[in-house]
Amino acid sequence: MNTPSLVLITCWYGKYPWYLPYYLHSCAFNPSVDFVIITDNTDELKDVPDNVKIIHKSLNDIIYDTSNKLGFQINIDNPYKLCDFKPAYGFMFPDLIEGYDFWGHCDLDLIYGDIRAFFTNDFLNDFDYISVRDDYTTGCFGLYRNNKMLNSFFKRSKDYKKVFSEADHFCFDECNFVWDDLAEGVSIFEIQTEIESFTHIMKKAEKDGILRTHFDFILMEGYTGRVKFDNGKIIYKNKYEAIMFHMFWLKKVYNPTKVPKKIPTTYNISPTRIYW
Repeated sequence: MNTPSLVLITCWYGKYPWYLPYYLHSCAFNPSVDFVIITDNTDELKDVPDNVKIIHKSLNDIIYDTSNKLGFQINIDNPYKLCDFKPAYGFMFPDLIEGYDFWGHCDLDLIYGDIRAFFTNDFLNDFDYISVRDDYTTGCFGLYRNNKMLNSFFKRSKDYKKVFSEADHFCFDECNFVWDDLAEGVSIFEIQTEIESFTHIMKKAEKDGILRTHFDFILMEGYTGRVKFDNGKIIYKNKYEAIMFHMFWLKKVYNPTKVPKKIPTTYNISPTRIYW
């Protein structure tokens, strides 16, 4: 059985964040996965692994190309608006995903563990779409089978044109901001939302048997503490392994002025800092 090929795409505009070296460092421990960073930042990066490709593209170029592909004018007034477009990356960047079995979108505030330990051949053969939480489609990381249906699945939302053409951020890639209700176990179909989000259409596809979807909590995030990066693995309490650590909360309280020139193969992640 051939190992399914994976490419993960990030769009980043502006100054690189302090945590980028940690992201790149963890990519190096996943040599069988390819990573692409699309950016307007021309700063020279050090220690970029061979499996990470930096592509320089202006935001205006993305707006122009995507508007032409969709047949209407999209609106990306600020880079954060790109979050709404994450489920469309396969549609927007067909040249980057050509030849891969799966493509994904991801953020830079991730420290990867052993991706292939979770995404085994058998696992990938069983699913068409993979979220790393059990309650909604995760914007920080989502994986899609590379085919025509999945690459255009975002169009099944009755509101995708509204989302893509208006300046407001709608949290389309996830759940239109209703994370707390979903975390408490309320169904997305029982919550009043402004738009039909990607969680809506993926959960509906799951219910209708259109797609083989995977919703399970396999990432680590929050103020957990007792997390260790150990030679390419994310370990919690020296017992549980996660596919990645999401620094969403950590970066709100931790903002080091200097990043070490060399990141060790083993380090600790507390609720307030990274140390070794």
